[in-house]
Amino acid sequence: MSNILVFNKPYQVLSQFNDDQGRPTLAKYISMPKFYAAGRLDYDSEGLMVLTNDGKLQQQISNPKHKLEKTYWVQVEGQVNEHQLKDLRAGPTLKDGPTQAAKVRLLGAQTHTLWPRTPPIRVRTSVPTQWLEIRISEGRNRQVRRMTAAVDLPTLRLIRVAIGPWRIKDLNVGEWRWESVYL
Repeated sequence: MSNILVFNKPYQVLSQFNDDQGRPTLAKYISMPKFYAAGRLDYDSEGLMVLTNDGKLQQQISNPKHKLEKTYWVQVEGQVNEHQLKDLRAGPTLKDGPTQAAKVRLLGAQTHTLWPRTPPIRVRTSVPTQWLEIRISEGRNRQVRRMTAAVDLPTLRLIRVAIGPWRIKDLNVGEWRWESVYL
């Protein structure tokens, strides 16, 4: 039987169960035998991860050919302008080629409900920050960070809030819950 759990990965936790360098891993938070991450989330990113005990389902969730949309809230450094939004929506060209079109919008007050990050982001009082919601169906290495950098908006904080039908909702950082299989 396929089981799914969704996990709110903290900042600076590896999206795997062991590490030969002693860094924090999923094992610190999840002690479910034979569960595996369906996709990765960078060490310096936070938010939703989906884990399953079904290898076929794991492949279906994580394989980019299935075009499962992933939603990120991204705090960027600088004042976002319409030209930058247009470039992000069109899909900027990175060193490994053009990205697919993305759904991008400015976020407002909903980000005030986010948990504090430890350690907090660097703050420069002379440089504003803004939050974006970016939805992509690709899965390149550090893609969202590279996309924002390509339009001169360095990423300060990156939180994945959704993968396909699964949402982080009110899941606290470091916690997980059972979910239904939707695919």
